[in-house]
Amino acid sequence: MNTPFAKLILASFVSASIALSPLAVMAADPVPAGAPVTAPATTPDAQSEKAAKKTAKKSKKDKKAEKKAKKKSKKKVTAAQEPATPKQ
Repeated sequence: MNTPFAKLILASFVSASIALSPLAVMAADPVPAGAPVTAPATTPDAQSEKAAKKTAKKSKKDKKAEKKAKKKSKKKVTAAQEPATPKQ
């Protein structure tokens, strides 16, 4: 058997196995075919918790930005209060 032909056969086996793998997973699924499909386990409570976490993360960023702005303004105030030394 020549090498290009063997490579072609191997490539076809690999591509066929990749193409058929979702079907194999569906066939191995223990849920019967007539059973109704249930919704994901996310409840409104879980969704509100996720939203609260997102707002908490945003508030941390806001706090950090606010702190940085205060620090900059403090530096400007101290720089303005210091008397300018005349150059000689």
